[in-house]
Amino acid sequence: MIKYVPSQAPVVLEEIPAKVTLAVEISNCRGNCEGCHSPWLKDDVGEPLTEEVIDHLVADNFGVNCFLFLGEGKDPGTLLRLAAYVREKHKLETALYSGRPSVEDFYFDAFDYVKVGPYIPAFGPLGKPTTNQRLYYHREDITSRFWHRGLDPNKKTI
Repeated sequence: MIKYVPSQAPVVLEEIPAKVTLAVEISNCRGNCEGCHSPWLKDDVGEPLTEEVIDHLVADNFGVNCFLFLGEGKDPGTLLRLAAYVREKHKLETALYSGRPSVEDFYFDAFDYVKVGPYIPAFGPLGKPTTNQRLYYHREDITSRFWHRGLDPNKKTI
């Protein structure tokens, strides 16, 4: 079973580039980020995330084009099934944020976007070129899309 926190399911614009994203926080987090902004998600809190709940969340948030699972929980089979359901039934792109340094390959097949890496304050968030976190789109590292123009070491500036 995967649990989510109903009060923590906002629509966000900054998590996935160029997407209107429904960000659903999943409990039973396996990460251990220093200075975690949601430490209660390490616990078994919230309500079961089911297909019916997903239907309601999507219906209540017209205009979203991406569904982000903020966390993995401890039931990968259910997580993968729910991601497939979102893709097939709602025709939304899917995203996963894992606080682990890396994830198994099957996650890259199940999600359009996969963000890995614990937040480490010394390296900064995804928006800094020094970050240890990575965001992949179909296995392509797109992390640099979060960096401000001129800060990307791979781009020439005028």
